[in-house]
Amino acid sequence: MGRQIPIRCVIMRGGTSKGLFLRANDLPSDPVKRDRVILALFGSPDPRQIDGLGGADILTSKVIIVGPPSRPDADLDYTFGQVSITEPFIDYDINCGNLSAAVGVYALEEGWVRAVEPVTRVRMHNTNTRSVLVAEVPVADGVPQVEGEFAIDGVPGTGAEIVLDYTGSVGASTGRLLPMGRPTERIHVPILDRMVPVSVVDIANLCVFFPAEAVGLKGTEGPHDLTSDHAAAIVAIKTEVARLLDLPRGGLIPIPIAVAPPRSYRAFTGKEVDAGEIHLLARLIGGRPPVMHKTFAATAAVCTAVAAAIPGSVPFEVCRSRSGEEFVIGHPSGTFPLRVRVVERDEEWMVERAAYSRTARRLMEGYAFIRPSVLEE
Repeated sequence: MGRQIPIRCVIMRGGTSKGLFLRANDLPSDPVKRDRVILALFGSPDPRQIDGLGGADILTSKVIIVGPPSRPDADLDYTFGQVSITEPFIDYDINCGNLSAAVGVYALEEGWVRAVEPVTRVRMHNTNTRSVLVAEVPVADGVPQVEGEFAIDGVPGTGAEIVLDYTGSVGASTGRLLPMGRPTERIHVPILDRMVPVSVVDIANLCVFFPAEAVGLKGTEGPHDLTSDHAAAIVAIKTEVARLLDLPRGGLIPIPIAVAPPRSYRAFTGKEVDAGEIHLLARLIGGRPPVMHKTFAATAAVCTAVAAAIPGSVPFEVCRSRSGEEFVIGHPSGTFPLRVRVVERDEEWMVERAAYSRTARRLMEGYAFIRPSVLEE
């Protein structure tokens, strides 16, 4: 090990994502030095992240920083960072709904919250969106359960079901469920030389929805089917919406999502998805550089399900008729079920339920090492 500097860490899988969990007090208080340390831990920037713990994939190059709660209605604070693989940069302007499930398990295993059987409610303050989320973690013999019968497309096997509720995250980025005032607006996209209908919805994470056909997609594509022309058109839509909302042009929000009516397709994982089991098709494009997610971000799934419940929105227009709270998204690796209830009161849309289930578990704990020069720069 020589003169290397050890840093406590835990690697956890949450849903279809994997990330490095760090304690805030183990990192430099200066944000610039903190990010330098995190980049070094991941081995970024490098397409293979060969000199660090990163998995060289947008779904595995993620960090969670946990600290004591800064508000009385939470058990802890956590900050999510999307660690760029190819650039020396960490994005903090979104949350990760998959790793949020792992935060609930981590909180119990690390003693932030006292375990209560059979289910412990963990109140998690996400600093990225300034929202308090609730994770319902199954507990047995004083520890989080790992074994169970719940399955997720994109994750092998089954595990214990963790329920996450995002009802309290409306307006996480803009303060409004519909930041543009209406369910759908038409914007001019110069690269396409035409007007494109978009729906901008803000719950869990700020997202912009548009018809897949508007950018030359069918909605059944896999990650490797995204061309540079597709990506350029999608980035142009995202950039124009960011401009209209006075958001940073180079950030990760609004998250662009292409939607299409349900149809049968063969998933990236080889699974056959029948049109009758999903309510719509959705493909999420994000990251640096922009790529199509192999699965689907859980926070974006919440936003998609809520958007599809609002008449007049782009997702609503392509959505198969639905009844009750159940909603299923068709994504590149299979399906993503959620429970959502949206009602209209006094001409405003109110979210009464926005929940989904994930599995999570600890994969490794110990120390990661960085060179002393990382802190000396």
